[in-house]
Amino acid sequence: MAQEEKEKIKEIIEEDIWGSIKEFLDLGFHYTSGDKSIQVTVGLLLLLTVAFLVTSFVLQWVRKFFTRKMETDDKLKFISIFKFIKYVVYIVVILFTMSAAGIDITILITASAALFVGLGLALQELFQDIIGGIFIIVDKSLRVGDIIEVDGKVGKVFEIKLRTTRAITRDDKIIIIPNHHFISDIVFNYTQNHKTTRESVKVGVAYGSDVQLVTSILEGLVKEQRGVLKSPKPFVIFEDFGDSALLFSLNFFISDSFSDPRTKSELRYKIDAAFRKNNVTIPFPQRDVHIFQQTPFQHSNVQLDSKE
Repeated sequence: MAQEEKEKIKEIIEEDIWGSIKEFLDLGFHYTSGDKSIQVTVGLLLLLTVAFLVTSFVLQWVRKFFTRKMETDDKLKFISIFKFIKYVVYIVVILFTMSAAGIDITILITASAALFVGLGLALQELFQDIIGGIFIIVDKSLRVGDIIEVDGKVGKVFEIKLRTTRAITRDDKIIIIPNHHFISDIVFNYTQNHKTTRESVKVGVAYGSDVQLVTSILEGLVKEQRGVLKSPKPFVIFEDFGDSALLFSLNFFISDSFSDPRTKSELRYKIDAAFRKNNVTIPFPQRDVHIFQQTPFQHSNVQLDSKE
């Protein structure tokens, strides 16, 4: 008796309930031509919907895991990257669904491959910029506020995006730098290790000048200069005996490399005034020209017409 009831329940589940579900899932468009058949059913559409939802959830989890230690601004920069990845995955899911429905996607795959190869070649530099931006954000090789030198131009970084980095130069101009420069070119970062940088002002004095007096003047001026750090201590180097001058360099440390041209300019004004006061001469290059004449020099006068 119990066995019969179990078989009836099983028969009801398999034939009535599950059969009704299968009939519902099989509803849709059915086309058969020879050995080929195309079936677009409710079950296939539901499977496609579930695949989209699962893909969105997985990509969102991957994005949160990948950016969990990043700042809010850096996290927002990756939204566009993951949107692009999501669209690519959606396309792949659609293609697999079409294949499961019996649609021949060989032509679509071939055309897509050719399209992606063409886009890859056309957008090669764009992809390099985006990859460079990802490296910058992940390994923190560049930060907002860093002072950098690219192609001889010094700028302070104020914005880092996935494709470009923007900096303001010392003459208040905006320089837009493609991010691939930071992974393929040599870029000087003045503040990568710390905010302090060493700067120098070079000056030459005439031969015969009192070098100890010159050193004392330079050290005294730099100690009173605003913006120059007391520690590390500034120092003077007697660099070389030049062609027409004794060459010195005044070395000092500052915490704002972006404004160092002004500091150097102020020091040069003070050095010039102090040297004048102490009778220290700053020479300029001089050349003696000797003319060796092989034949006597002939001079002829040109007489003007008195009538003119």
